[in-house]
Formats: sequence, C-alpha cells, structure tokens
Amino acid sequence: MSLVSVITLALKASVFLTVLGFALNATLADATCLFRAPGKLLRALLSMTVITLVVAVIIVAIFDLYPPVKIALVTLALSPVPPLLPGKIIKAGGGESYTIGLLTAAALFSIVSIPLSLELLQRIFGIPLGMTPWAVAIIVLTTVLAPLAVGIVLHALAPALAESFAKPVSLFARILLTVSALPILFAAWPSVWSLIGNGTIVTLAVFVAICLAIGHLLGGPDLDEKRTLALATASHHPGVALAVAHASFPGQKLAMSAVVLYLLVSAFIVVPYQKWFHRRYPRVDAPLGGATPPTKRVISA
Repeated sequence: MSLVSVITLALKASVFLTVLGFALNATLADATCLFRAPGKLLRALLSMTVITLVVAVIIVAIFDLYPPVKIALVTLALSPVPPLLPGKIIKAGGGESYTIGLLTAAALFSIVSIPLSLELLQRIFGIPLGMTPWAVAIIVLTTVLAPLAVGIVLHALAPALAESFAKPVSLFARILLTVSALPILFAAWPSVWSLIGNGTIVTLAVFVAICLAIGHLLGGPDLDEKRTLALATASHHPGVALAVAHASFPGQKLAMSAVVLYLLVSAFIVVPYQKWFHRRYPRVDAPLGGATPPTKRVISA
C-alpha cells in the first residue's frame, strides 16, 4: 500500500471516528428528533440545501472566478452533510441532540437532494453533472450514517461503557485528522496558492458569512440550535463535493485545491462568528466550569 493510500485511509478513518465519538453519547431519539419537529426540519433543510445552493449559483453567475473555485462553491453547496460538525459543536458547547438529529436528517435527505439538484442545474446551465443516488449514498453511509448507527447501538447496549469511550475516541479522531490532513495540505498548497487572487478569498469569505447568517436566522429561538444550524450551513462534506466535482468535471484537477481553500477560509470566518455569538448571547445561566446548563436557552422577548 502506497503512502498516499495510507494517508487517504487515515483521513477517512478520522472522519468516521469523529462521528462515532459523538454518537457514543447519542440515542435513537436524538437521531430522529427533527423528524418529530417538522418546522425545525423544514427550516434546517431550507438553510443547508435550498437557500445555500441558490446563493452559490448566484455568486458563480455574477462573479468572474476561476473555474475550479466556481465548481467548488456549487459542489460544496450541494453537499450539506458536514461530518466534522460534531467536533465544532462540542468545542462550542452546543446541544448534542439537535446536532445528531441535524446530521441524520441532512445525510438522509442528501441521497435524494444531490442528484435532483444536479439534474436541475444540468437543465438550467446545460452542463452534464452526472452522479447517481447510489454513489452519494455510499459516501454518506460510510462517513455519516454508519458511525452514527454504530455509536447509537453501542450506547443502547452499554450506555456507561459507550460514554466512557466517547472522549478517547473523539481525541484520537482529532489527532488522526491532523496527522493525515497536514501532508495533504502540504502537497496541495502550491495549487491552492495558485487559486488565490481575482477576488477568490473575499468571495469565499462572503459565501461563508452568508451561510452563517442564513443558519443563524433560521435556527429559531433556541440559542444552541441557532448556532448549530449556522455552523452546519457553513460546513459541508468535502468528500461528497469532490466526488461530484470528479464525476461532473473530470478535467478540472484544481477542484480539490479549491475545496481545500474553502475549508481554510471557512475555518477562519467561523471564529469571529463564534466570538460575536458569545458576546451577543452571553451564557449568564451557565454553571461554574463552563458546562452547558440542562435547560434550553432561548432568546428572550
């Protein structure tokens, strides 16, 4: 097995373990919570799929960006299944139940929404954008639904044992992600750098900011859910995006670099949002030590 294969396998394993570590604290009720709240489910899907894709298409149509950057924007907007979202929410102190429900709903919906969106874009722009529901399902199953199911089953069979393993698994996943991502970033950096210019950074930053705003506005009165949806709307599944790009634009070798560039810009733009959120909605009801209180926090009238 080559070094590239080992790094790729380690990266996939880190994503799997990230979701698993979060799911070890979850239940089936958490995974299905949004299906019992149609209003929340509709707002979440509108935020993560419909509105985000419309914004991406408008940006691509208006601005004179490099072709790989245009491809990255549209394919990322088509991929509303952020497998690394749980890690972001844990760091932010967000609600676990809503996050699990959001991840589950987005993963299931993407199996249908991505092929349908590709078909619609193909009819509008006349560009072949072929990717079957089965191809999407395989990626979503292996990186999101499978680790979710494994974690939930283990929690149901042995809750105390599963919860005791949750933090070590999450920690190992973060270490493995860092170790496997750094070589890829180092190798891709020259091509990533070649895409900088022509307003690319500003455009990507604006897109991330708009996604955060969409999720924040549609997140509802619960503050944890508002922040979670904002982060989820600005986060996307790079594996799905790259698969769509490869299937639709096999000649665009820089599409992967454009996706990497987006992930870097997104990581920087999310930080000011988090700081603004904490200033705007201080956790005055949080107990000492920074633990999340058991009661929901909502925006007061």
